[in-house]
Amino acid sequence: MNGLLLKKNKDKKNMRINKPIDFKFANKSTNPNPEFATVGSSGFDLRANLETPIPMLPSSRHIIPTGLYFELPKDFEIQVRSRSGLAANHGIAVLNSPGTIDEDYRGEVKVILINHGDTTFVVNHGDRIAQAVIAEVVSKVVVNLIQVDEVSQDTMRSSGGFGHTGIN
Repeated sequence: MNGLLLKKNKDKKNMRINKPIDFKFANKSTNPNPEFATVGSSGFDLRANLETPIPMLPSSRHIIPTGLYFELPKDFEIQVRSRSGLAANHGIAVLNSPGTIDEDYRGEVKVILINHGDTTFVVNHGDRIAQAVIAEVVSKVVVNLIQVDEVSQDTMRSSGGFGHTGIN
């Protein structure tokens, strides 16, 4: 397959037909093209496109290029997320997770990684550093932002946040 292909699945209430949507991309790296690893994969891996390895000291953050450029269809975005194995085993995460690649961005996709671990982690060329999930942006189609002087506090939660419901 030459390109990424997404099937647009909508319920009958929205009256949309399942049809493939092509997502154009350019791969200016020497890494393999992105692909969905399994039939059930929600996203595809992003790989580091590096000339030299990057040692990530504990608590450091780095912007890692991928060599990938996307031309997204209207009303779609790419969400850049951490890979669970890197996070669990090494403390490596996407700093602004999920990062957003907007439909009108045409530059190289880069990933902001942070090392939450307690040892140096080295990123090498070709390493799978993040995952990308394609998502439809429905808010632009169905949401009207309406400014008011005050928002209603008439909910069970009201303005409670940051752990107000406790742990247990």
